[in-house]
Amino acid sequence: MPPRTSKTTALRVAVLADSDTRWKWGALTARRLTTGAPDAPRAADRPVEITGLLLRGRATPTPRQLAEVGDVGIETGRVREVTAVEFLDTVRNEGYDLVVLALVGGAVQAMLHGIAALRSAARPVVVTGYVGVVYEKLADGLLLRHGADVVLANSRHDAERFRAVYEGVGADASAVTEAALPFLGGAPHRRQEGRDTVVFAAQPSVPASRADRTYLLRRLVEHARLHPDREVLLKLRSKPGEHTTHIEELPYQRLAEKLPGGLPPNFSLVYGHMGEVLDRTDLLVTVSSTAALESLHRRIPTAILTDLGVRETLGNHHFIGSGLLTSWDRLDGGSHPEPDEKWLAGQGVAADGTYDTAYDTARARVEALLAEHRLPDLTPYYTPATAPGYLPGILARHHLAPDGHPLPGAAAPRETGGVRGAVRDAVREAARGAYRQGVQRVAPVIRRMGEL
Repeated sequence: MPPRTSKTTALRVAVLADSDTRWKWGALTARRLTTGAPDAPRAADRPVEITGLLLRGRATPTPRQLAEVGDVGIETGRVREVTAVEFLDTVRNEGYDLVVLALVGGAVQAMLHGIAALRSAARPVVVTGYVGVVYEKLADGLLLRHGADVVLANSRHDAERFRAVYEGVGADASAVTEAALPFLGGAPHRRQEGRDTVVFAAQPSVPASRADRTYLLRRLVEHARLHPDREVLLKLRSKPGEHTTHIEELPYQRLAEKLPGGLPPNFSLVYGHMGEVLDRTDLLVTVSSTAALESLHRRIPTAILTDLGVRETLGNHHFIGSGLLTSWDRLDGGSHPEPDEKWLAGQGVAADGTYDTAYDTARARVEALLAEHRLPDLTPYYTPATAPGYLPGILARHHLAPDGHPLPGAAAPRETGGVRGAVRDAVREAARGAYRQGVQRVAPVIRRMGEL
């Protein structure tokens, strides 16, 4: 691996992401850690070069999804798709100073072991974290991220929980660093004369059942009929056949097509960048979407639904104490929740104006690590000795052996052009399409048959 760049050369950064939302988080996090803002060009008087890499898998974003993420400071044409082994080869050959792992926990763990196995005298600083509200698999996800130089927490609340988990298993908790969600922003909410817009932020997997999703859609449509002067929008994450961070087996688009009575004229399905949708939102309604935090940051009235209960599987338990829990009946009657200011202060939404400094501590930590002559070896909590029944399977999914090295045959050279390369790409795209078809069409049918 080439030696790390000096302070007089460009700061080389790689962002590896495995879905559209994690790409958004990773790219903007890289910007905030190195420049202080998404549109700033330099870090500590050094130019910054950010390489975008997408980990090949079921949720690899499409060009449309990348475009709808919004401006993250990296042109989509400069983003390329790689396997885990190709990524590790890139780390070995390119001499990155900083790597941001915007991945699911198992993939983070695999990359940590893979980078450690390179045994480089000038390894990159490694940063990871979460794309939003952490409401499930807290211990599992955190321990899979342990070993990174910096584990970002999106709020004081999360930082305290993260440290408690690490300390509770005897792991080093010094990597946990409080920051905030990197994509908060936009102008504070101001209601405009003659505008009254309600937006429901849909989630791919919450709730999961057809009955629950149909119920939410029906209540949203009924709300539009009860308030014909209101514009009611259903904000969707993906189009049928596309994947996001979570699998969506029952797209709202399909359910809307079968809704009795059709859709009222003041009801619309919308896609696009969440920030642009929030620009015209007067009430944001959701079950537990991270969009609620974006909305609260801008002081937009926000409601967290209790219609399906307050349950860990829904994620809305995270909002206990927020003052935002309510139901469609109350919203239909004109009630709007008022957020609890103490709760807001602990959630990293920075509605008090402190967002500009939210990344100062994390940035200082990264700069200190970059200044080190030699970084210590990465030491994840999970090793072949501490988790021999768990870790090998995680690494094998990314074609890595228990020691972090590529499995035999995994590092075959990649075809980059010509007929063989074109055939390979066509086969891969066909396989991905078949997988998505199986997940969204075939799998639900099989499950329903099994319930008969």
